[in-house]
Amino acid sequence: MDCGYRLMTSYLQREGYLINPKKLYRIMREEGLLKLENRINRSGSGRKFVKYRKVKTTKPFECLEMDIKMVWIPKVGKNAYLLSIIDVHTRRILKDFFSFSIKQNKVIALLSDLFLEYQYPENVVIRSDNGSQFIAKRVREYLGLIGVQQEFTHVATPEENAHIEAYHGILKKEVFQRVDYRTFGEIELILKRYVIFYNNTRLHGLLGRITPIEKWNQDKHLILMKKLTA
Repeated sequence: MDCGYRLMTSYLQREGYLINPKKLYRIMREEGLLKLENRINRSGSGRKFVKYRKVKTTKPFECLEMDIKMVWIPKVGKNAYLLSIIDVHTRRILKDFFSFSIKQNKVIALLSDLFLEYQYPENVVIRSDNGSQFIAKRVREYLGLIGVQQEFTHVATPEENAHIEAYHGILKKEVFQRVDYRTFGEIELILKRYVIFYNNTRLHGLLGRITPIEKWNQDKHLILMKKLTA
């Protein structure tokens, strides 16, 4: 059974064993059963916080931002969650994932798919807030392993993650406040269609009134130049 020492104490006590949590903790620690490596490190140690609020980029994949937005699903009366990753230079949504639950293993899987697709470009920085999925030890170790620098925003400073926050704000105005949906499947399909529209058709003022994919196509060769000369 994979559970913590407190819950295991309750199981054992229900079976008639006289044991207290402290003693069971020592036993489980000595036997390597605590699975401390799976816990989320919330101490903040080792985390690199954003130094400059405004991001200046010269090419795609220089800085990415990721964030999770809650999406209310009326049919079931609870929130689903949308994880989006944006390329700051081009404003292109590179990956997203929509589910009722987003845990650290899914964050790793999504990032792995993304970086593998582009052959692990070098000198990438990815920003996020301090959500439990992003500060998780396994996520931080994975990004360190593939050479991606991770930055965290300071508390109550969404402007440090402005580009993904802006995208989620656009979704709120152009999708969630305008579209009448009831089920998870309905809004999931709408979101899939919208990200295609956003990347390929919607003009972006700060890009000079071109689309994110047009900006991407203009500058994508810069990603390869760094890789080829490495």
